[in-house]
Amino acid sequence: MKKIINTPNAPAPIGPYNQAVLTGNTLYISGQIPMDAKTGDLIQGDIKKETRQSMENLKAILTEAGASFSDVVKATIFVKDMHQFAQINEVYGAYFDSATAPARETVEVANLPKFVNVEISMIAVL
Repeated sequence: MKKIINTPNAPAPIGPYNQAVLTGNTLYISGQIPMDAKTGDLIQGDIKKETRQSMENLKAILTEAGASFSDVVKATIFVKDMHQFAQINEVYGAYFDSATAPARETVEVANLPKFVNVEISMIAVL
């Protein structure tokens, strides 16, 4: 059985999907872009701010599901420019304890939704 997780504290989906789906004890979180949930504005022009907003959106969804970053077992980061990896990694890393950080891949892509520079998805086990 699956439970749909949505919160007004993260951007509403821009397509036919939900912010997250909980099935059993596994939470699958859709990719989050740097969009402010309150204003609907995209955060652009500073990859650190963009990454932070994406992570804060993920945090809001985790919180709604009763989870935290310590429950995340897998993350995927999509970036438009791998040259920004170090800055993205610096912000991303601040949300995790390095000893228990999740598995992860980072993939450079041609484009992302709304032509943002970063999108991050996660899987957590509750």
